[in-house]
Amino acid sequence: MQTGQDTANHKTTARRRLSDLTSVETLQKVQDNFSAAVGVAMVIVDPRGEPVTNPSGFSNFCQYIRSHPMWRERCYHCDSVGGRTALSTGDPSIYKCHCGLVDFAAPIIMRGEYLGAVICGQVNMRTSAPTPDLVDLSGLFPTENSWRDDPALVKLHEDIRVIDYEKLRSAAYSLYYIASYIVEESYSASVNQELYAKNVRLLEESKRRAELERSLREAELQALSYQVNPHFLFNVLNTIGRLALIEGAEETETTVHAFADMMRYVLKKSGSQFVPLSTELDHVRNYLFLLRLRLGDRFTFNISVPEEFGTTICPFMVLQPIVENCINYAIEPRESDGVVEINAFRDGDDVIVDIVDNGDGISAERKQAVLAGVADRDGRKSIGIYNVDSRLRHYFGDDHGLEIVSPFRENRGTLVRIRLPADYDVAAI
Repeated sequence: MQTGQDTANHKTTARRRLSDLTSVETLQKVQDNFSAAVGVAMVIVDPRGEPVTNPSGFSNFCQYIRSHPMWRERCYHCDSVGGRTALSTGDPSIYKCHCGLVDFAAPIIMRGEYLGAVICGQVNMRTSAPTPDLVDLSGLFPTENSWRDDPALVKLHEDIRVIDYEKLRSAAYSLYYIASYIVEESYSASVNQELYAKNVRLLEESKRRAELERSLREAELQALSYQVNPHFLFNVLNTIGRLALIEGAEETETTVHAFADMMRYVLKKSGSQFVPLSTELDHVRNYLFLLRLRLGDRFTFNISVPEEFGTTICPFMVLQPIVENCINYAIEPRESDGVVEINAFRDGDDVIVDIVDNGDGISAERKQAVLAGVADRDGRKSIGIYNVDSRLRHYFGDDHGLEIVSPFRENRGTLVRIRLPADYDVAAI
């Protein structure tokens, strides 16, 4: 009984063609050499009887017959029926075509699938020689207005060589075995290539996962270095905040609370690696607020993200490393007029978050080094951007990696783009 899976597999493989599985040029060379060696016509046809290779050694009679549209269709039909007759037994079959000439059809079968046939012959058989299993297909079509009405064609038909059955049979079987071998080898080679490509992809995926795990371990170690005693730290900060409130130092109070919120976010312990985008933006807003206190008017920042995107799921701590890069490379070197912008918009099934600065930009080589995690700064590897890119690809797929455009605007600045799935299901991971 054929299962649904068997049927699906059959439908898939039924679309295969000889030209997809092997080199027609190679088949052509083998066929041409055999035809010249044994002196018989040869052609390889598809399951419909239409030629896959160019005919080799065809007689003048057959060339003329096949140049006529109606007779050519009869030739194709004979080749198709002859091939399928051979398919029913799994061995070459001998038959008479619609013009009374003798042909051999040898099926080309791969993994149980009929791909076509080797047609060999176009000869007259010696009447004294036994011709076992000869199938006469010459009566498949009506003979009205046939080639027999043309004396010149009758003469060409009479001039066709006469050959022994065994010689024709040997030639047909030899070409059959060689053609089947070539197809089988070509198929095996293509399967091996597919397996090799899959192995390469698996190795790359394993390498990427190993790199991600290493990055996560480094991030965890970095976080642990901050966790001397978070409760003690928060208690001190809260005490300073209350003192500032009592003394009327509003800016100090705001600063302390911003820093406390930042540290609480950085040191948070949760079973999930994800947060709402609004929470991640609040953390970045506190970070930039504190930097403004230190750098004064050397830069301004603007966060313009529609409220509707606030619930979008975002990996924990992916925005700050990018913003920190903006500060280190675009803002710190400037005396004034630095700008950091964070914008967001919808793009199909994704929410796009753009982080833009107005620094000098980076070179293509530097961009590649940053994404590869090999960029050097003061003798240390800068892996923040690499970690963010690795985590985004790990959670959401390779099409959600970081995009970096530099220079971005008026031959200056850098844009770093994060692509987040708008409707990501955390429970599915």
